[in-house]
Amino acid sequence: MYSASDLRKGLRIEIDGSPYIVTEFRFNKPGKGQAIYNCKLKNMLTGSTMSKSYRSNDKMDKPALSERPLVYSYEDSGQYVFMDENYEQLELTAEVLGDMRLFLEEDMKVDVLFYNGAPVGVTLPTFVVKVIEFTEPGARGNTATNVLKPATVTGGYEVNVPIFINQGDTIRIDTRTGEYSERVATA
Repeated sequence: MYSASDLRKGLRIEIDGSPYIVTEFRFNKPGKGQAIYNCKLKNMLTGSTMSKSYRSNDKMDKPALSERPLVYSYEDSGQYVFMDENYEQLELTAEVLGDMRLFLEEDMKVDVLFYNGAPVGVTLPTFVVKVIEFTEPGARGNTATNVLKPATVTGGYEVNVPIFINQGDTIRIDTRTGEYSERVATA
């Protein structure tokens, strides 16, 4: 059981039998009266968001969440197959994975989050290395500001990259934000 003083960004709580994650948190202490904890919460099953305020004496339940390390194997007609250390297979749908499925590569180690035995999310490595499959050539002389252009990487994900990045270059992408991080030197 959590109290309102335990609230922070990233905390997982249970409301009305559903797991929620705190996406934004703000503490407010008015001149008189109790402190107020304002939160934005995201439902981990449906993806819907809501705002909720708590007083300092409010209590929240801990969700029955567990995490297991798995290895991504392959994709089979919309089902993404993962394997654990005992070679047991687990299939996840594209809805559970969301955009994370575009970063998956064979033999990638991930952490799968379970709620009451059902998979609800995946945590990928912080950075993935991808090759640029298609991007327009950069316009010469257009370097006065930090100019970005769209590029498609292996797996089908589209990311904005600096204009000096060309087709065939290898880049590093931050999986938490989905943004370009840096160009990787190829030997």
